[in-house]
This record gives sequence, C-alpha cells and structure tokens, in this order.
Amino acid sequence: MAVAGTLYTYPENWRAFKALIAAQFSGAKVKVLSAPPQFHFGQTNKTPEFLKKFPVGKVPAFEGDDGFCVFESNAIAYYVSNEELRGASAEAAAQVIQWVSFADSDVVPPASTWVFPTLGIMHYNKQATELAKEEVKRVLGILDAHLRTRTFLVGERITLADITVVCTLLWLYKQVLEPSFRQPYVNTNRWFVTCINQPQFKAVLGEVKLCEKMAQFDAKKFAENQPKKDTPKKEKPAKEDKKQQAPQQQEKKEDKKPAPEDELDECEQALAAEPKTKDPFAHLPKSPFIMDEFKRKYSNEDTLTVALPHFWEHFDKEGWSVWFAEYRFPSELSQTFMSCNLITGMFQRLDKLRKNAFASVILFGTNNDSSISGVWVFRGQELAFPLSPDWQVDYESYTWRKLDPDSEECKTLVKEYFLWEGDFKHVGKAFNQGKIFK
Repeated sequence: MAVAGTLYTYPENWRAFKALIAAQFSGAKVKVLSAPPQFHFGQTNKTPEFLKKFPVGKVPAFEGDDGFCVFESNAIAYYVSNEELRGASAEAAAQVIQWVSFADSDVVPPASTWVFPTLGIMHYNKQATELAKEEVKRVLGILDAHLRTRTFLVGERITLADITVVCTLLWLYKQVLEPSFRQPYVNTNRWFVTCINQPQFKAVLGEVKLCEKMAQFDAKKFAENQPKKDTPKKEKPAKEDKKQQAPQQQEKKEDKKPAPEDELDECEQALAAEPKTKDPFAHLPKSPFIMDEFKRKYSNEDTLTVALPHFWEHFDKEGWSVWFAEYRFPSELSQTFMSCNLITGMFQRLDKLRKNAFASVILFGTNNDSSISGVWVFRGQELAFPLSPDWQVDYESYTWRKLDPDSEECKTLVKEYFLWEGDFKHVGKAFNQGKIFK
C-alpha cells in the first residue's frame, strides 16, 4: 500500500523537491502545506503542537495519515520511495546512500557558498567564492567520469541517488553554471537534463531554465534582505509636519514589510525571478509550412504514401532547412542501449525546440560496432543549437551538414531516415533502431 501523508515546507524548497519527486515515482500520496493559513513558515513550525511532532522545528517535515512523523529531507524522501528507488539489492542500496551522502557533504557546501550571494541571502566573499567554484568543478568532474559509461548514477534506472544529486545541483544549473562553465562536463550535463525532463521531475520542478549568464553578487538585494533596525524618531517643528508627513508614511509602510528571514530560512530566501526567454525564431517571417500539421501526418498516417508527399508538397525551403548529422565518436559507442540513451537524452533536453524542429536519428550496427546519424529539419537557415544556450549541450558531439532540399541526396536521405528503410549506402552498417524528435 502506497504511503500517504502531509509534507510541511515553504515554497520552492529544493530539499522538499526530493521527497515530492520520489513520490511521483513511487505513487505515494503526498499533500503539501506550504502557505498560510494552513502552514506559515516561521510561525507554525514554532508552535508546541508542531514541535511535539517534530522537535527540531525544521522543514520539510512529513506526517503520515497513520500518524507516523519524520523530519530531515533525505529520510522523508527514503520513506516515500519504493524499493526500486532505494536500491533493489544490498549493493545498489549502499551506492544510493553513497551518492546521497556525497550530495550533502561535497555538493551542498560549495553550491551554497557560490549561489547564496547571488540570491542576496549571504554576503559575498571573493576568496570563498573562488574556492567554491573550484570545488564545484571537482564535483562536476567526479560525476562526469562516473557517468561516462552510465545513464544514471546507480543501475540502469533512476534512483534516489539521481533525485538527490539533481536537486542539490538545481540552483547551480539555474543560477551560475553558464554554458562556458558547464561545457566540459558533457556527461554530467546530459544526465542532469535527462533527469529534469522526466515527467516525474517535471511534475515537481516544471520547466527548468538553464543558466545563460553567471549571476553575480547583488549588494542591493543583500541589503534589502537584511533585518531593518528601528531608528529613534526626531521631534519636528510644527511647520515641518506636512513636509515630513509623506516620508514618515513611507517609512511606516517599509516598517510593515516582514524581514525575509521571518519567512524563509537563511538557505533559501529571496529566490530570484527568472527572465523570460526570447524566442530565437521570432524575427523570421511567417512560413506556409506548418510543422505541426506534418507531424500529425507522420504520426497518424502512412509515412511513404501520405507523410512524405505532404512534406515535400508543403516544404518551404526559404523558411526551413534540412541538415544531416553524424556522431563524431563512433569508436566510443559500446552497448547499443547506451547509444540509444545518448539520442533520447539529447531529445529530452530540447523540449522547447520541438515546435520548430523535427528529426529522425538512427542507430546502426551492433554492440561495440555502431554509429549514429540523422536528418534534422529546423526553422530558418541556421543550425538551431547555437541560437539558445539551453540547446548547446550535445550538438557539438555531431558533425552538421546543411543539405540542398532540391538535391537527390537530400530527397534520398529524407526518405530513408523518415521511413527507417533503405540502402543507407553511406553508413555501411545495418539498421538497429531509430528515434524520432517531434
């Protein structure tokens, strides 16, 4: 029987995300109380009733429908999980605990030192921040080496190890890991993006926007987040009463503002508002080729007799372009299921590109003798990936060649790759399996 109960927290608490994501996988029924009047952080958690259940008064805290109570985020996440998430064998369970501990001991300290000043909740110290950056590089390197031959941290499926480490890295990726900083850690990036694009992660995190430009310390924001000190009011002559009335009213209004630390603990105050992403294709003129219409034909009707003729009949070569991509490192491909994960991982991190792109990518060959190539269709005449920092993790692992839509080569490649049938003379290996980005 699935666990059911109530999680007490405050909004956007990354520690609470661990349990909520785990519950999405396990089917546990978790009700969240994070806002007044049901739960007021800084007040409710200091009441005798709350402290009787949770003596330390911290959140997240979980109360089961059966009366069972547990605090500390890792313990809660473990409790609402299932056997698969915890580790199906003794060895797997030990490895899960290993990575959960790694997140707390190796990731949280440097991440906090670097990120918190950019959120205005901790003062900036240049030496400490530079040391934290180097420590983050070490952490990302450890993960990158481990994930070079693995899809997930433990075994072949998502576990609490992945959930915990992703949540611990979340604000690094959102706030400071700009493309140039994270670029060397291809395997870590691929794994992180694969995880956050799983439906269970998305149900909790929503769309995670990766950092485009490294956030810096905001002295003004930090000052605003500090508790305001009461200053004695000076007596004013009667003539100045009217002149001082407006400033005094303003001062009273400011005094009524609650200090941030009354609402959030010092680790998660004042979450920064994220700017809206500009559409990289907004400047292009309207095209008569409707990609969604083609995708419906491709998904629901015969490819050879309906979808392909529709594609070429309506294709707008001025507003769209066709590209051939080939994986640059075929000698590094080993097991075919791992090679397929490379493809799906790339697709999953490109969700926001879907309405302006279509692709058929194929794995050819067998274990330890395979290759990956595909045909992509993009809005506009440029390769789409450099247009947005969010799309730049995997594309450099491929060579890209723009095709002439009027050429026989282009028509042959489109036909073979869209059908997953043909001679594939340029490959020299048998078709293994294909993946569609749509």
